[in-house]
Amino acid sequence: MMRRTINLLLMLLFVAEVTSANTVDFDKAFKESARIEKQIKRTSFPKRTFLITDFGAKTDDEANPCHEAINQAILQCSLSGGGTVIVPKGTFYTGPITLKSNVNFHLEEGAVLKFSTDQSLYFPAVLTRWEGIDCYNAHPLIYAYGESNIAITGKGIIDGQGSMETWWPMCGAVKYGWKEGMVAQRNGGRERLLMYGETSTPVYKRLMKPEDGMRPQLLNLHSCHTILIEGVTLLNSPFWVIHPLFCESLIVSGVTVFNRGPNGDGCDPESCKNVLIENCTFDTGDDCIAIKSGRNEDGRKWNIPSENIIVRGCMMRNGHGGVVIGSEISGGYRNLFVEDCRMDSPNLDRVIRIKTSTCRGGLIENVFVRNVTVGQCREAVLRINLQYENREKCKRGFDPIVRNVHLKNVTCEKSKLGVLIIGLEDDKHVYNISVEDSHFNNVAKGANDITSLSVISNHDWNKLELWINLHQDGFIYKLRHYYPALSEDDIHIILLLRIDFNNAQISELFHVLESSFRIRRSRLKKKMNVACESITDFVKSLYLE
Repeated sequence: MMRRTINLLLMLLFVAEVTSANTVDFDKAFKESARIEKQIKRTSFPKRTFLITDFGAKTDDEANPCHEAINQAILQCSLSGGGTVIVPKGTFYTGPITLKSNVNFHLEEGAVLKFSTDQSLYFPAVLTRWEGIDCYNAHPLIYAYGESNIAITGKGIIDGQGSMETWWPMCGAVKYGWKEGMVAQRNGGRERLLMYGETSTPVYKRLMKPEDGMRPQLLNLHSCHTILIEGVTLLNSPFWVIHPLFCESLIVSGVTVFNRGPNGDGCDPESCKNVLIENCTFDTGDDCIAIKSGRNEDGRKWNIPSENIIVRGCMMRNGHGGVVIGSEISGGYRNLFVEDCRMDSPNLDRVIRIKTSTCRGGLIENVFVRNVTVGQCREAVLRINLQYENREKCKRGFDPIVRNVHLKNVTCEKSKLGVLIIGLEDDKHVYNISVEDSHFNNVAKGANDITSLSVISNHDWNKLELWINLHQDGFIYKLRHYYPALSEDDIHIILLLRIDFNNAQISELFHVLESSFRIRRSRLKKKMNVACESITDFVKSLYLE
């Protein structure tokens, strides 16, 4: 499917010329990506080392988790000026771990950390965020707050031990092992937390307890900077896997994530700046990479967008989406660069996904995707949805905007749809979307399904209205006065009909089927009290005093 867009179309037709929109300059965009990458600060550690076994950690002792020994080694390393804390070959059972500044937490090849599933070990609660809402909740399996120059490296394995018997049933879904009487977030904890956010309850009062069933992240870094996560394998998280929050200068490189559990997102940078995710493999029960910036009132309160995120050379298998923005995106997002990635699975729902709503609001802009190869995905290569979770209980009226989303050289061998866009009732909130030099083969359900997308910007509509007003005695100005019930879409349709656009051309511009456009014409006739003649003839002959 080759890229097709129309910009300034009407103005160009007035002078009997046809000119396509300028091709997006991907080379320039990715030069900006290179500039952003140079801004990312790199970790650096002294050569001193601290072996966790020297602090009392023992292998294969499930009954006596060794997190106290590990945390002591980390603390001693940090207090000594920094260095590397080593987890040697062997299986170590542990409880919650807290990282400290200037510490490289290194797992040697053959090292396995298995986290206890005893929920009581992860309390008292710590300050974190859960699905975009600030709160005090269970200590993440690995946690840091306000630290700098920290790393998790090596070829070892970190296993959260989530399963149908542990952690995952707490989501409250039968398919993940939940049974009546079990602790679960559906028993009131999640709903109460969401209401804390909607009512702006002070964060110190948002104290979640074990009985609330709010599962912890495997790795949560809160308000940290200069971070490296490299080489490790992350398995079976209770909840999200990698969750940086309010972080800056983060590199995730060569990491393997396997997590088929509920809400099993792979990597979720939230209100983060200057992030590189490269050469990673994701196989998840939810989104592989999901960029976020807070949910509803909490996101708007902080008003800190995620920005400047680079994703390259990654492999995505199972998941709801390969690279995703949302849904907790109220603080907005800007500047995403995705390139040289591979995706392939009948259980990968989408390749590029943007999800938001009138609860979230926020501005999402400047998304550049190139050189992505997809074997197959279940639904669509590109999905933009401004009506995500439309039954959510929340304050509404915060209309999101999605703009400047560009794909180039994206190949997919099998999908239901190429592009799926679900906008709002008008066409003002999704615009400047392009697909260029791309091929979507074996599309099972038509090419695209697009509603409420404008390929002409508000700025350009204004220019066109000005031209009409200048050359046709203030026609649009008078039209608004004589027919106050007309919507902006109605005005634009009348403008197009006035200058001889046919049904097919207008349908193309509004990205709707011709049958849908005929319904719009009928509604327009009623609004303008047109009885017998066609709405086209009426509009062309309309004279307004």
